[in-house]
Amino acid sequence: MEHGGDVYTEGILKGRELLDFSSNINPLGVPSSFKKNVDEALKNVERYPDVEYRKVKYIIRKYLDFSENYFGNNKCNGELSLDDSDIVLGNGASEIIDLVISCFNSVCIVVPSFIEYEKDALKWGCSVSYSSLTDNMDYDYEDIKLKIKNADALILGNPNNPNGGIIDKDKFYEIVNFCNKNHKTIIIDEAFVEFTGKIGCSFLREMKQFRCIFIVRALTKFFALPGIRFGYGVCKDVKLMDKIRTKQNPWNINCFAETAAEYVLQDECYMDNSLKWIEMERKFMLESLKAIPVIEKIYDTYSNFVLCKLGDMSCEKLYRKCLNAGILIRKCSNFRKLDDRFIRLAIKDRSRNQRLLSVLGNI
Repeated sequence: MEHGGDVYTEGILKGRELLDFSSNINPLGVPSSFKKNVDEALKNVERYPDVEYRKVKYIIRKYLDFSENYFGNNKCNGELSLDDSDIVLGNGASEIIDLVISCFNSVCIVVPSFIEYEKDALKWGCSVSYSSLTDNMDYDYEDIKLKIKNADALILGNPNNPNGGIIDKDKFYEIVNFCNKNHKTIIIDEAFVEFTGKIGCSFLREMKQFRCIFIVRALTKFFALPGIRFGYGVCKDVKLMDKIRTKQNPWNINCFAETAAEYVLQDECYMDNSLKWIEMERKFMLESLKAIPVIEKIYDTYSNFVLCKLGDMSCEKLYRKCLNAGILIRKCSNFRKLDDRFIRLAIKDRSRNQRLLSVLGNI
């Protein structure tokens, strides 16, 4: 299993219904704001989308201005002053990541992290170096400073997948300043950033000041729309953005993704309910997992998933035991720097979380 969310191999194709804890999708499901307006997309099926996607980019600009205050707990004043040229749209965050990496000859990847970073870099013939997280799964800022000197770009998650850690802005500032002065790019994957709540950890405000920062976002995780395939990149580096656009095919965003973005990015009620859920269930899961005998260590998380280190049992053995109980978990042995004692568990709603805990507790 290369990624989470593969309910087909062991589930659908075998006629089994699985409870999927391998995929980190908001359990509140598809926002009603999209469901109620999906007919708008049907009306647009018979014509091409606007090749410039002007309305969608306008919605994104408004959302990012709103989110800086909403998720930053009103700490920020003023708008980000983004232009359409500062935004590039992709068929999911994965397309954005792939395209931006393709623009560089060498990249430094912080690991463990989303495995597509490395796959994309190798596909495009990039020279790859690595900066490892500490034993506690924190960023090693001194090591990053050292490694970035010999790379064109740095890529890391905020929060990071698979551990859910976030970037310490104070410790990271020196790296940002160095990259900005030396024409290096920092690719910050914020696909999970809304789950961090109102702590203001996004780098949108810093991106306005430092053209070296390239931020990746998506509707996939927080808005529970993995099937829509809608992601976007935001950056003030005009040359980089133009280079990415020249690599894209026209009309890469379909009308259903357009409609989804238009409505869910304005659905404040859904955001409110999602933050209430994650704050309550994240705390519940972190505390409850401490009582599970098979788990040796739980890593603190700011996202909607938890990285766990197992005791004597391998992740493959636990995976099979959970699968027999109708639950799918994420084995983490294919993450660089992790071995077969690591698993990742999504955070769901209370009833599903309790079912997982019950199964794990009886192993």
